[in-house]
Parts: sequence; structure tokens; C-alpha cells
Amino acid sequence: MRVNVIIPVFNRLEHTRKVLEALRRQTLFPALTIVVVNDGSTDGTAEYLQSQSDVVEIRSDGNLWWGGAIEEGLKHVLPSCQADDYVLFLNNDTWFDEHYVETLVQTSRENGGAAVGSVIHEEGRDPPLVSIGAKVNVNRLAVWDLLSELSETEKRSPKSQYRVDALSGRGTLYPAPLFRKHGGMRPSLLPHYMADYEVAMRFARAGVPLVVSSNAIVYSPPIYGNDTSRLSWRKQLFGRRSPHNVFQRLIFYSLVGSPVQRVTAPIRMAYFSCSRAFSTWRSLAKRREGTI
Repeated sequence: MRVNVIIPVFNRLEHTRKVLEALRRQTLFPALTIVVVNDGSTDGTAEYLQSQSDVVEIRSDGNLWWGGAIEEGLKHVLPSCQADDYVLFLNNDTWFDEHYVETLVQTSRENGGAAVGSVIHEEGRDPPLVSIGAKVNVNRLAVWDLLSELSETEKRSPKSQYRVDALSGRGTLYPAPLFRKHGGMRPSLLPHYMADYEVAMRFARAGVPLVVSSNAIVYSPPIYGNDTSRLSWRKQLFGRRSPHNVFQRLIFYSLVGSPVQRVTAPIRMAYFSCSRAFSTWRSLAKRREGTI
């Protein structure tokens, strides 16, 4: 059994050093193959990776984005994968304890070859749990974190496992044969955001359980993911770096929906976008009235 770890990186060398050190401390380190997809870094990442004998570097020019980087990693590892091998998606701004990979593998086996995601703990938060996994309503074009449904007591003492509708790329383990059977990433359609959710939901439609283990913890800095608060409204709606990109969300809901949902996705997106914008405006108006 081998676990093929794929880590897309673009700059942030300090994070890459940290995640690699965390991997080297794993109880299953002898069974790890570590592939770092360096997508055009300019901060010394390439030179650093060249000096790491236990890391395979795949280098590109900055145009892969997350989905494309993962796909390049899959192309490298899948030809040599055996039936009992795994693929682990990781972001480089994460770290974890020495039993992390072992916990993911055990959870997958206990759940009949499940895809297994991680919970996210944030530095300096109380309670530290900030994400469990995604719940998705395709009809209403809505995504939210299961954490929002938990009581304050359960947030401090979560269950050992949760079932979710989609898994992120911030620490998710997949049995390797799933990619051969159901395909890999779709970077031409989803180059960055929502690509991780789409592949997980594709596997789920084929009957693969999507499980999150509360014992598989990835630790993150106070701000993880991509902060869009400083982007203009145009870049928030249409920029490739924005998780709110209208076209990417439309493609995502079309890919994961039924034939009817695919046809009606543009109409439903327009309706729910207007409805939510109106609700936000009305809420702000009521607040203003209350302060007069």
C-alpha cells in the first residue's frame, strides 16, 4: 500500500517547508510518495524542491491553477498505482500530527473504501474547529459548511465522523482506483474553485461514501483559502481567483446536477442571486431604520 500525496504550490515557500516536514514525521512516511506541483513559483520554491531527495517536483509555468496542478499530479502517480493505493490531496498551508495519514487510511478502510476528508482547526480560535465539510443543495445552488448546523457543545466535542456532500482539497484521501474508474479532474471546465467538490460528488454519485474524520485534523493559519474582501465586485464575480466566480459556479452546478438541473441552472442562478441580493438589501435597510 502506498499513499501518493499531491500538493499544488505557487510561492509561499515557508508553507511548503512546513507541510513537507509534517509529512516526514508521519507514522506511514515510508509508504508515502510526495509529489509537489510547482506552478510557476518565483520565490525560491523550485531551488528548494530540487534539493529535496524525497520529493518529486512537477514544474509548470503558472497556468495550471489548482485543478490543473492536481491533474498533472494524477498523471504522474496513477500509472504505477496498485489496487490498494491511495491519493491524498493537500494544500501547502496546512500541517498536522504524526498520525494524520494513518488516520485517513484507517477511516477509509473502516467505511468500505470511502473518500475521507479532514476537519480544519484554526490557530488562535476557541473552539478551534472552523470547518467540517460541505453540504450542497443543487436545486437552490447553495453550499454551506456542516459546522453551521452543530450546537456550540458539539463544536467543542464533535462526533468522530460525519457524512458530507462534498470534500475539499485541504486534506482528502481517495482510493486510487476511483480515478481510473471515474476520471480525474476537469481543469478545462473547473480550473480552480469547485474542482475539488466536483470530483468528490462524482465519486459519491457512483456510491462512494464521503466521510470526514474529526481525528484527521489539518491546522491552518488564521486566514485560509483565498480572501476576496479586497477584490473589486467585478473580480469577485468574474475573476478566476474568486470562489464567487459566476461562470465557475454555473459550470459546477451543471456538472453535478441532473439533466433537468443542468438545463435550468442559468435560470435558477439568476433567480437565487437576485433573491439573496434583495434579502441582504432588506436586512441592511432594517438595520439602518433601527439606528435612526
